[in-house]
Amino acid sequence: MDNINTEVTSKKDIILFEKNGISNLTDFVANEVRVALVYNGVSHTVMLASPRDLEAFAIGFTLSERIVEHTDEIKGIDLEYVESGIIIHIEITQRRFAALKQMRRNMAGRTGCGLCGVAQLDEAVKPVIRLDSDARFNIENIENALSGIKDNQQQFELTGATHAAMGLDAYGNIIDAYEDIGRHIALDKLIGASHLNQTPPPNAVLLTSRVSFEMVQKAASANIQILFALSAVTSLAIELAQKSNITLVGFCRQNRATIYCHEFRFELEKPASLAQVV
Repeated sequence: MDNINTEVTSKKDIILFEKNGISNLTDFVANEVRVALVYNGVSHTVMLASPRDLEAFAIGFTLSERIVEHTDEIKGIDLEYVESGIIIHIEITQRRFAALKQMRRNMAGRTGCGLCGVAQLDEAVKPVIRLDSDARFNIENIENALSGIKDNQQQFELTGATHAAMGLDAYGNIIDAYEDIGRHIALDKLIGASHLNQTPPPNAVLLTSRVSFEMVQKAASANIQILFALSAVTSLAIELAQKSNITLVGFCRQNRATIYCHEFRFELEKPASLAQVV
């Protein structure tokens, strides 16, 4: 464990080059560690992650990847610190472990790629979960969330290297937030934390990253009905959100957001799919 830095940031001496000269400064960088997820003694995947909230990550990943359906199928989680990284030992029921072995997945390091290591195309597409439509949100309240981002992204403010997943209440207030160098992992931590804290996952989530297919897939697994993003969305994300009955919104700014599908949750006066709300 002595060789593993469990802090999320480190100070580094740097040389800053500017047009008018150079300076010797101290800067903060985001720490990343190799995190191996091992189920019932069998290695499943290795990720690159920020070394914090790893129990929440383990629960969120196990649920959002549909390795289990309910947390009561997770029997135990233990962290082991080794020279090369952190091993998360997850004990699941034998029935779920038997199903996991059939998946034959061998993924690695998903901070930049959501489907790295999937052997067959069909493995990337899980059965579509269609969510209920009970959540409602006044889209004007997204400004409350946007104004609170800075206070909930301390790691990003120091390093500029992390993404965040933020749970919102019906008024747009940020009720929970998790950061990580990996956008998928930040969302998994948010999902897992709700189970650790025995609170339901939020109906609406704001992501500081782009939204691609697997982010929508994770949201569907966690019954997240509204997905906001500061950045862009992809075509497959829109396609899956439409099938999953998830309201998908990108390019969120003060006084502006782009709604891609299922705008009925906002109860707009002039609803318009694929239109910008100004």
